[in-house]
Amino acid sequence: MRHTLPLTPQFYVTAPQPCPYLEGRMERKLFTALQGDNAARLNDSLSSQGFRRSQNVLYRPSCADCAACLSARIDVAAFRPSKSQRRILNRNAGLERRATSPWATEEQYDLFRSYLDSRHADGGMADMDVFEFAAMIEETPIRSRVIEYTDPEADNALVGVCLTDVLGDGVSMVYSFYTPDRPRNGLGNYIILDHIEIARAAGLPYVYLGYWVPGSQKMGYKAKFSGLEVYMGGQWQKMRDPEGFVPDQHPLSNDPIAEQVANITLPDVSPR
Repeated sequence: MRHTLPLTPQFYVTAPQPCPYLEGRMERKLFTALQGDNAARLNDSLSSQGFRRSQNVLYRPSCADCAACLSARIDVAAFRPSKSQRRILNRNAGLERRATSPWATEEQYDLFRSYLDSRHADGGMADMDVFEFAAMIEETPIRSRVIEYTDPEADNALVGVCLTDVLGDGVSMVYSFYTPDRPRNGLGNYIILDHIEIARAAGLPYVYLGYWVPGSQKMGYKAKFSGLEVYMGGQWQKMRDPEGFVPDQHPLSNDPIAEQVANITLPDVSPR
C-alpha cells in the first residue's frame, strides 16, 4: 500500500545533547519524518528553509539558547574559484567521477572507516558498523546519488565518495568522505568544487553544504567558497566577512518551538 504524506507533517524536538561544534553548549534539533508520495516536495521545501536530510528524517538546529549553526549553500552563478581552489582542481584533474544509485559497497565502507579513523575518531559516527553505513546510504525516499571518485593511475582506487541529493533548485551534499592518504590534494574541497560543476551542468543554481558555525575550525573551510549564502532570520543572505561573524549564543536567540513550526512554509501536497 502506498502512503501519501499528510497535509501537515508532525514536527518533534530531540533531547538536548552536547554540541559537537561549541564546547559547553547543548544541541537540540527540530525534525520531521520524510516519507510518502510527496517526500520530494517536502524535502525541496524544507531544504530551502535550512533543513537537512538524514535517511528518512529532515532536521535543523533548534537549540534553546543558541543560534550559531547556520545552513549554508553556494550560489553557483556567483562562485569564482580562488587561486588555492584552482590548484586543488589541477591536483585532482586525473580523477574520474562516477554517479551511481544509492547502494552501499564494501569498498565504500572501507574508505569510510579509514576516513573516520583518521579525521573523526572521537566523533558521533566513529562506532558506525557496516549495516548502519548501508542504512545511511540506502535509506532515502527521494532522488539521491552516490558520487564516487576513482584514480585511474592507481588501479582505479576509490579515493572519495559523496552521498548527494538532487533537489528542485540544487544538489545537497548529505555526507562526503575520502582517503586520508592524500592530504595535499584537498579532496574534501575538491568534492565540493566538483559538485559546483555538477550543479552548473544540470542547470541547478545551488550547492547545499550543510551547516556552518562561525568560529568552528571544523567548519572553516566552507567560508572559503565565494558565492556562499547562509540562512538567517528566515531568509538566505549573502555571506559577509566570515571573520565578522560571532556565534549567536544569546539566551533569547531562538523563537519558541511552536512559533518556529508555525513559520515553516509547507508545500501544497493536496491530491492532484
